[in-house]
Amino acid sequence: MKLPNSLIAAAIAIIGTGLVLIASYVEPFASMNPCPMCMMQRAIYLTTAGFAILTLVSLRHRLFATIFSILGLLSAATGVAVAARQVWLQHLPKDEVPACGPPLEYMIDVFPIMEVLQSMLMGTGDCAEVQWQWLGLSIPAWSIIAFTGLAIAHLMIIVRNK
Repeated sequence: MKLPNSLIAAAIAIIGTGLVLIASYVEPFASMNPCPMCMMQRAIYLTTAGFAILTLVSLRHRLFATIFSILGLLSAATGVAVAARQVWLQHLPKDEVPACGPPLEYMIDVFPIMEVLQSMLMGTGDCAEVQWQWLGLSIPAWSIIAFTGLAIAHLMIIVRNK
């Protein structure tokens, strides 16, 4: 059975947005504080979902739908890279974990935006902490799986639009 591109794009948008909503809802009940890399991954989920929505509304124009899906694919690939870096930080020996940085809200208020983005990408000691696991995988490990699935879905749309 061949799924229509509209259904694939809608699924990407719903899954990407849904994961952020679930994380935002569960976070206070599980006493979890998102680190800068977690916040960046949430922004990337929403960006990937946004490109899926743009793909969905432009499906009648193959060129635009393909361009938006390529951007969605790149966004999801960026999410894989950020989540993989966080998994790497989580597996560092304790003495090699970077120092904890100031809260993200403080950094946004005080530092230039490029410095904030660099700090978010590099990660801090907070990012190395495993706050939750399911089936032996941490949240960023599950994010790698989710971002990979979203990337494959965007790729399916790109290939079909050739």
